[in-house]
Amino acid sequence: MGKHHTPKSVYRIGAGAITAALVVAQYWLSVVDAADSALLTRSLQFFSFFTILTNLLAAAALLAPVMAPGAALGRLLGRPGVRTAIAGYMIMVGVVYYLLLVGLSDRQGASLFIEHALHAVTPPLFVVDWLPFVDRRSVDWRVGLRGLAYPLIYLAWTLGHGATSGWYPYPFLDVADLGYARVLGNAAGLVAVYIALEAVLAAIGRALPARSTEA
Repeated sequence: MGKHHTPKSVYRIGAGAITAALVVAQYWLSVVDAADSALLTRSLQFFSFFTILTNLLAAAALLAPVMAPGAALGRLLGRPGVRTAIAGYMIMVGVVYYLLLVGLSDRQGASLFIEHALHAVTPPLFVVDWLPFVDRRSVDWRVGLRGLAYPLIYLAWTLGHGATSGWYPYPFLDVADLGYARVLGNAAGLVAVYIALEAVLAAIGRALPARSTEA
């Protein structure tokens, strides 16, 4: 294969395109029947789900280092620590959904199928990239601490948006129903799980033999 068509680049383009296409399709199904007056609200709510934002982040991390390796975004998303953090986010997307949220959705048909794909297909796609194509030897347990900025910013946005709109994307973050003490406790528990997960990923990455990092 040519320089720009290594197994890594082919896989990343394919996995990134699948991930992005699923998000776009779900967005379309979420707003296709919305009146003009409801389009902004539905769009804002759609992009307030951790699942959607994290899948978009994963798609960017798959595509940017291949399509724009010299750009700042491509270099950032190509860093082993950043990719390990995103792998943890994606695993959390799947685990939290199937432990706490599955069955609660009112989606049906294609939209429900895509919902499952965004929790059961795209996370493994990203982890499969992480295992053979990321140089994990420089990643240690502190990657979880460094990766906290994204979920903490998301939590701040969710609580701020919810306080003004009364809408919360997930029942375990619903301040109107649970109160701030329980919501912050739930968030702290998820943060602890994420840090532990990243420590496990770092340990696995350092224990496994070095793999190809060809672009």
